[in-house]
Amino acid sequence: MADIQIIGVRGVGEVRPGDDPAALLLAAFTRQGERFEGGDVLVVTQKIVSKAEGRLVELAGIEPSETALELAAVSKRDPRQIEVALRESARIVRKDRGVLISETRHGFVCANAGVDASNLATPDVVALLPLDPDGSAEQIRRRIAEQAGVALAVIISDTFGRPWRTGQTNVAIGVAGLRPILDYRGQPDSAGLTLQVTEIAVADELAAAAELATGKLERVPAAVIRGYPYQPGDGRATELVRPAELDMFR
Repeated sequence: MADIQIIGVRGVGEVRPGDDPAALLLAAFTRQGERFEGGDVLVVTQKIVSKAEGRLVELAGIEPSETALELAAVSKRDPRQIEVALRESARIVRKDRGVLISETRHGFVCANAGVDASNLATPDVVALLPLDPDGSAEQIRRRIAEQAGVALAVIISDTFGRPWRTGQTNVAIGVAGLRPILDYRGQPDSAGLTLQVTEIAVADELAAAAELATGKLERVPAAVIRGYPYQPGDGRATELVRPAELDMFR
């Protein structure tokens, strides 16, 4: 495998509803003296996609339910934000000690259905996940391919916690132009044994790697990963969701 580079895309500025994230990222990358190359993976943080798509809710108009008030009393968080998370949840997986774990309508299991108030220019506003993150990734991929004349893959990333481990990491919630899982099943390992269960979530690994360049506080909303030989294809991030019949914790 060749060396892999991770290049942060800086200088995008504040993104507003109706903006074209592909155009903003292409312009910012060009101002850095960079250009997209064939085979690049562009990892875009969810927040700027949600902003551009107008997936924002003003808390002033939210009336919290009894459940939201109960959770807020324990967690010391804004009950209106909790109420938005409840409304965005297709299923409540667990609510305990002020923590709300939800299954979103996309099938993702995460804290607060992905509802988040960080990195927003306006107070008392929260951002929701894109309605169709895979579709959003495909739109960005096509727009940059048209304008830059190169074939690349796009991942939309978000920060999730993980069972059994402390801390958060970025994962792929939207994918376009690559297969999100590298399936080693049926292949021999270095000792000649046939692998039975190994499937590597490469889209999640790429999303996590990009976070090393984007960070959480640096206002770098995207990164280009160059040199990784991904498998091109019509993949979707929903392929990374474990089917219900295989989920031993459901």
